[in-house]
Amino acid sequence: MKKMIKVGMAEYKIVKVPEILTTLGLGSCIGICLYDKQAKIAGLAHIMLPSSIQIKNNTNKAKFADTAIELLLNDIIGLGALKRKITAKIAGGAQMFAFSNNSNDLMKIGLRNAEATKLILKSHGIPILSEDTGGNYGRTIEFDPSNGELMIKTIGHGIKVI
Repeated sequence: MKKMIKVGMAEYKIVKVPEILTTLGLGSCIGICLYDKQAKIAGLAHIMLPSSIQIKNNTNKAKFADTAIELLLNDIIGLGALKRKITAKIAGGAQMFAFSNNSNDLMKIGLRNAEATKLILKSHGIPILSEDTGGNYGRTIEFDPSNGELMIKTIGHGIKVI
């Protein structure tokens, strides 16, 4: 029997088969799944912001793309994953609210989260196998390390597996 492990906002967790990772309510947040297919070890972070550098209260490292990816990477390697075999899948990064001034990139948190996540993964040489980012709707995701599937559930957009 597979056990569902919930990852809350600004949290991350690491699992081995047969456990499944899930996180609810990805709006502008990003769900980052790191995975070693051979070792069947996975980690999921629910990040809220792109960078810890410009924030004064940055003690929760799982809250930011730059620090959460470091934690995920170190922990799955510590559990037996090989860095050269780690891949990623990402979801979220929506623009949940319309602003009268759409030219202000500071307000585009979802886009900034997605861009930061991709840049940090690239800097570590971790390929993104698939993604479901952007739009203006929330997502709930489930990652199954037994087969590497990321199921994405959305209201009004159905369910898909990437």
